[in-house]
Amino acid sequence: MAIVGCNYMDKIKLMKQDSLSKPLVFVVDMINGFTKEGALSDQNILKIVPDIKKLLDTIHPSIFICDAHDLNAREFQSFPMHCIKNTYESQVIDELKGYAKRVILKNSTNAFFADDMNAILEKELSQYQDIVIVGCCSDICIMQFALTLNTYLNQKERHDKKVIVPINMIETYHIEGVHHNKFWNEASCDLMMASGIQVVELK
Repeated sequence: MAIVGCNYMDKIKLMKQDSLSKPLVFVVDMINGFTKEGALSDQNILKIVPDIKKLLDTIHPSIFICDAHDLNAREFQSFPMHCIKNTYESQVIDELKGYAKRVILKNSTNAFFADDMNAILEKELSQYQDIVIVGCCSDICIMQFALTLNTYLNQKERHDKKVIVPINMIETYHIEGVHHNKFWNEASCDLMMASGIQVVELK
């Protein structure tokens, strides 16, 4: 698929993990329903797990955010039924489960509006400077959370804080003829960078 105007790879810079300042990592939707089983799952997403594990081995703390929907979730008007609360699909994948000491559940694509997020923004965010967002899906949950969080920081004049999205630690699903992962990865990265989010390769 031809990508018009998307040249984000030319802009990607390498960032070293040890250069992060007072980091907080959000791990978004690295759950079975997007990687192993279900209508929106794609095992190709698992390729980002090794880099996420390396990050979590060295950077603390982290907060895992997991889709956990009711059976009659309004979101199912837009997406197929997925990640029902208290099912296998809504659980953190085994490969990362040992890192998931703190978990927030969300009922929409945008983690910013999760029930427990407000307390983090108002009471905890002042402790951190670099906010790193990893996981899936690049063009949906990652992009929406990153854009909204960055907008919040703009509104609050939090000049000391950066939103960082490592390109080697995000991915989206592929459904042939429906949702092309390469296209949506490139488009979402371009949009995030245009909004002031640091899209980098984090090693």
